[in-house]
Amino acid sequence: MEDDSPVLVTGASGFVGSAVARALIAKGATVRALARTSSPKQNLDTLGCEIVFGDMREPADMTRAMAGVGRVYHVAADYRLWARDPGEIVRNNLQGTEAVMRAALDAGVERVVYTSSVATLSLDRLPADETAPLSVDGAIGAYKKSKVAAERLVERMIAEEALPAVIVNPSTPIGPRDVRPTPTGRIIVEAATGRMPTFVDTGLNLVHVDDVAEGHLLAMDKGRIGERYILGGQDVLLRDMLAAIARLTGRKPPTVSLPRAPLYPLAWTAEAVARITGKEPFVTADALKMASHHMFFTSAKAERELGYTARPYGEALADALAWFRREGYV
Repeated sequence: MEDDSPVLVTGASGFVGSAVARALIAKGATVRALARTSSPKQNLDTLGCEIVFGDMREPADMTRAMAGVGRVYHVAADYRLWARDPGEIVRNNLQGTEAVMRAALDAGVERVVYTSSVATLSLDRLPADETAPLSVDGAIGAYKKSKVAAERLVERMIAEEALPAVIVNPSTPIGPRDVRPTPTGRIIVEAATGRMPTFVDTGLNLVHVDDVAEGHLLAMDKGRIGERYILGGQDVLLRDMLAAIARLTGRKPPTVSLPRAPLYPLAWTAEAVARITGKEPFVTADALKMASHHMFFTSAKAERELGYTARPYGEALADALAWFRREGYV
């Protein structure tokens, strides 16, 4: 780092945020980790850095967390694909991003890396790249809409208020320390325990969470202000991902591909039950809509401009499974 000022990482209790904090600490940075008091403490307990408790949506909390900070990684997000009130996801991510960016401007920080998502990009041409941003209306589901709205807010603040921010767009991170777990982590756990005997025809871009973290650090040091960079790995069919998990766990891979249409009544029923129980359903109508696309992306720009690299997705799967086993998920 260029000076001894603390580096603020929001969302440091989470999957990607904790990986970013760990990568910074490994390089000798003085890290200040922001987390909510209600967040899981499992990742925080292993960081060994200053921890500030606060809410990214609260301007006063962000002003306090930003005091004396030189650089900021805004990784925190409400990463749910379903909620009783979908508008809550949009409000949380939009208000949180605005509060963080406003506090960064007021504190005069040197540079910000904002963690967006490939959810903000159009899939009309595959593999998708940074040149095709989605509109809010074109996004499927509350989470994607929230990330599009928040990314557009950051872009406006860069253009109109000279916010010194670089945007990164991770694809689908997998690996250790997925404590929640994420929706993809849940698929890994379900498949590893033999509870996914079938699949739908879809695809995704899998990347090791530690490679995503390293991409954040590269974006801070080499990224151009106002640019976005996809931090991805390999494009993988869901069928092939499940077969790889089967090989790693000594199980038979699923061979039955289900059409999406008959699954919608199941998703609607699961969502109705979830509205009563409050527990996130395993399948949702929005997830089925998203699964109609092969969510394939290229990281060529990040490779070219940042020197970004990603290991094979099989290594990421193996690391994820080893951690899930060790922690008792599998």
